[in-house]
Amino acid sequence: MKVGGRHFQTIWITPDEGVVQLIDQRFLPHRFMIEEVRSVEQMAAAIREMHVRGAGLIGVSAGYGMYLAAIEAAARPAAAGFDEHVERAAEQLRETRPTAVNLSWATERQLRSIATGKTAEEKVALALRTANSIAEEDVEHCRMIGQQGLALIQEIARRKTSKPVNVLTHCNAGWLAFVDYGSATAPIYAAHDSGLPLHVWVAETRPRNQGSKLTAWELSQHGVPHRVIADSAAGHLMQRGEVDLVIVGTDRTTYTGDVANKIGTYLKALAAKANNVPFYVALPSASIDWEMRDGLKEIPIEERGAEEITHVDGWFDEQQVEVRIVPEGSPAANYGFDVTPRHLVTGLITERGVCEANEKSIRALFPEHAT
Repeated sequence: MKVGGRHFQTIWITPDEGVVQLIDQRFLPHRFMIEEVRSVEQMAAAIREMHVRGAGLIGVSAGYGMYLAAIEAAARPAAAGFDEHVERAAEQLRETRPTAVNLSWATERQLRSIATGKTAEEKVALALRTANSIAEEDVEHCRMIGQQGLALIQEIARRKTSKPVNVLTHCNAGWLAFVDYGSATAPIYAAHDSGLPLHVWVAETRPRNQGSKLTAWELSQHGVPHRVIADSAAGHLMQRGEVDLVIVGTDRTTYTGDVANKIGTYLKALAAKANNVPFYVALPSASIDWEMRDGLKEIPIEERGAEEITHVDGWFDEQQVEVRIVPEGSPAANYGFDVTPRHLVTGLITERGVCEANEKSIRALFPEHAT
């Protein structure tokens, strides 16, 4: 993605290594800030407090957090307790955001890689190599999701002739949620770049407004036509035939096709089903949980602080301000995610192709996970 005409990824390692730089998303769309992270403690805070967010980027950030933990372990006297230190770091990182499966996937991958090293120096080198591999795979998988999803948009465009294809998306499953391209936005960018007429409905996505803040900003930077809507307007637009397809992302999808995504996704899936609008979920395979079968019963749903409901922030008089919008003393419940059952999902867009949201189709696309 480009910001002001310059290409950026969301996270990267500095040339001298030992320092991870990332885009601090708390300040978008009003300010573009880059944060330097030098410890696993800082990385855990960045994930927990949503300096970085989104399934893919959480996983990549955890991968780099494990690299920072390896550096810390190697600096201990005679590298004593190296493995114990990185194992504690992995647990610390895993506890930051319980719903995103990419986080545990990345930390476990790092632990397996680090364990093969014989010396502290070798372990650090392996941690860096693995972190970079996780990031590179994230970029390539998202790029391929764009190519796989492009065919769906092209088919609709052929039927509509010269009229734009109207895509609705929820939350931010874009470049900012991964290292580059995004998942739900990757087909959108691919279609736009190929010259297809396209328009995106951007659901605001309360309570943190990651649609109106982040997705709208991304699309603006890339020049994609779009309009921001209230979350509750989606059903109205579908009833009027003004949505051709819905594409969302996911933080965890069971091997049977149940999808956990930002709160409000389930309601959009219901509206899509009622109005015969295709509802697709775009995800890299790292977001598939190969251990969970029943998403409604097994996927942990993160509950966040009430202040995300009771307050909003915005840009006023050249500064970012926060205001209360709920009566003083009124309690709030803040569920971060919901689960969309597989029967409401038209298909899954992965780096290997598009499949139905059921165990047979998913395992056919990923036979290495066949039972």
